[in-house]
Amino acid sequence: MDTTSVWRATATGAGFAMLQADVQCDVLVVGGGITGVTTALLLAQQGRKVVLLEADEIGGGTTGHSTGNLYVTTTDGISSVQSTWDETVAREVVQQRKAAIDFIEQQCRDLPNAHFTRCPLVLWSRDLDGNADVESEQQALAQLGCLARLDEAGVRPGLPQPRGPVMVLEDQAQFQPQAYTLALAQRAAKAGASLHEHSRVIELDAKARVATTATGSVKAAEIVLATHSPKGVHLVHAEMPVHREYVVAFEMGATDPGPGIFWWSGEQGLSIRTLAHEGRRYVIAAGPEQKVGVHNAKASLLAVETLATQMLQPGPTRHRWSAQNYRSHHGLPYIGRDHSGCFIATGFSTDGLTWGTVAARLLAAEISGQPDAFGKRCEPGRFTPAKGASTLVEENLTTASTLVKDYLTRPQHEHLSSLAPGDSAIVEAGGETFAAYRAPDGELFAVSPVCTHMGCKVRWNSVETSWDCPCHGSRFRPDGTVAEGPALVPLHRKHVQLG
Repeated sequence: MDTTSVWRATATGAGFAMLQADVQCDVLVVGGGITGVTTALLLAQQGRKVVLLEADEIGGGTTGHSTGNLYVTTTDGISSVQSTWDETVAREVVQQRKAAIDFIEQQCRDLPNAHFTRCPLVLWSRDLDGNADVESEQQALAQLGCLARLDEAGVRPGLPQPRGPVMVLEDQAQFQPQAYTLALAQRAAKAGASLHEHSRVIELDAKARVATTATGSVKAAEIVLATHSPKGVHLVHAEMPVHREYVVAFEMGATDPGPGIFWWSGEQGLSIRTLAHEGRRYVIAAGPEQKVGVHNAKASLLAVETLATQMLQPGPTRHRWSAQNYRSHHGLPYIGRDHSGCFIATGFSTDGLTWGTVAARLLAAEISGQPDAFGKRCEPGRFTPAKGASTLVEENLTTASTLVKDYLTRPQHEHLSSLAPGDSAIVEAGGETFAAYRAPDGELFAVSPVCTHMGCKVRWNSVETSWDCPCHGSRFRPDGTVAEGPALVPLHRKHVQLG
């Protein structure tokens, strides 16, 4: 299944050369999404010698597989932040996220391909039980000075009708995240930063501040791990459940809701937005999050496509994709220096475009010796309220249960030679266990089923054609190479004989 996002399909690549030398710099940024590229740009503009290493292509990770929505609230709602923390923290979150959106808008002023536009966020519930949450969110945002009101007229024609109050939050935004990040990468290069694509870090010595790729190395005074989940083993991994969100882009049907971020909750909840590109109109639908490695990826994606088709009656499906996210258990991301001595930025949930820009601004300020007070709120080793502890305990119990269950479950006793093209299985043969996949052309890939990050058993993802770890979200291609997540080392390739 082709999983190229509409953003990747409608933006031109940057084309930065692979790292092929041993170099030194002031700051090494690992990761070429919106967080890493914005950090590199800001530091280069300050005169720092910056090197950025991207494992694949600029914007090719979660940034290029997002929904392109920007808003001052959060996925769980600013009312949730206020109840977990307090009004002061909620106000700071809104201020930081608003400043990040304003920053993106300023950068987009001469970037027509970024398609930045201001629009409302409209929130309602399809279940009566969710009506109180809509009202609480509107009240919390209005109390913080946002242009939030209750207005049923906010639900445009062609969208599912509400069964209660509708919140309209004005002055939010949408853009083309891939085109934007590619443009910022070019600006960072012009400001003096050295950017390198296809330069995956395979070894990281945090103490010595050295990152090694297959073709070179970088020694830096400071290292920023802007890889969504930080590479290697970090304390925050135990605090972040990992999910994937599935998205489908259709050609527009008979009814066009126009610009806006449309969220409705309930059993049939979706997030909807539209996009105009080269005379063609799209409607984009995102479904609920699913925990990595413990769900049926194809079923989850098709469920979004089916539900959106039933509710919106769009035109033909044009793009299907998914993106990974790491959720903080208490509503604030982890941004700053962690126990390894590196700077990290993670725990954005599905709010990474805005939080990633917040993180870049905070990290650039701290590295430059002018830290922002909000950075203290987001420090990886900070004190966090007990109100978020129950979610963390529940998620860690799920992870522990998954690990134990996988090691007690016997492999599928299917002979490797019986795997049909496109099939995968965990197979025991000759006293060894294999994670096996046969490609459509008949080639057989057999790798170790044990994740190289922290030893969990991987599971097959039929949508992205990858082996996914349910514990901390590392994902591996059929040949064992790392696709994303905290793992640095590929799955061990097994050489098997068929007979």
